[in-house]
Amino acid sequence: MIPVVKAKLLEGKRGLIVGIANEQSIAWGCAAAFRALGAELAVTYLNDKAKKYVEPLALELAAPIVMPLDVRTPGQMEAVFERIASEWGELDFVVHSIAFSPKDTLGGRVVDVPQDGFLATMDVSCWSFIRMAHLAEPLMPKGGTLFTMTYYGSQMVVENYNIMGVAKAALECAVRYMAAELGPKGIRVHAISPGPLATRAASGIPEFDELLEKAKNKAPARSLVSIEDVGLATAFLAHDAARLITGTTLYVDGGYHIID
Repeated sequence: MIPVVKAKLLEGKRGLIVGIANEQSIAWGCAAAFRALGAELAVTYLNDKAKKYVEPLALELAAPIVMPLDVRTPGQMEAVFERIASEWGELDFVVHSIAFSPKDTLGGRVVDVPQDGFLATMDVSCWSFIRMAHLAEPLMPKGGTLFTMTYYGSQMVVENYNIMGVAKAALECAVRYMAAELGPKGIRVHAISPGPLATRAASGIPEFDELLEKAKNKAPARSLVSIEDVGLATAFLAHDAARLITGTTLYVDGGYHIID
């Protein structure tokens, strides 16, 4: 359900949401928050299998643009941005909420990762955000905001996170460089770092239930984060009130990242 918000603080803004798989997705939490605050959204789905889950959510968002996007399929990303350019002309924000690593790559030690698995992980989890920024830049002549999703495992060794931690560290570094390069054009870049969430993507991490319990018990807030929490924090950074905040990794984790 889209939350009821009286103040349409993002009315008139348009954005692209990449990564919705179902109602438990972080991308859905972001989309619902942006829409509740008045933004108009374009939405993508991974493939035909995912389409049946995403289309009803896109309908709830009243999204005028709903397109397939597998970043590993040549031309699909360009097609999405071409459609946005054709129908909207400009873009105010992009939410990149996708990551991937082959099962045998994610499940093994970093020192044992095969080259093809490493490249696949970096391609989807990091390079695709850089590519999206490249395509979004011409559509943001008045400035805008680019968001991607990261995790605490980029900074600290988290058991079973393995090569994805390496990819997320690269992603956070890319955010800083992109923020420096695009800042003079008024384009802000952020990494959002939620605490552990019970999403479909997280289900591939071994012993994830134990990780959730640890986060709940150790976080100063003594609470797990929700996709709604992540969505509203992300939406704030897209508002003009946050125009001088850029290059950050924003932790939305109840303070877990400050605890040893």
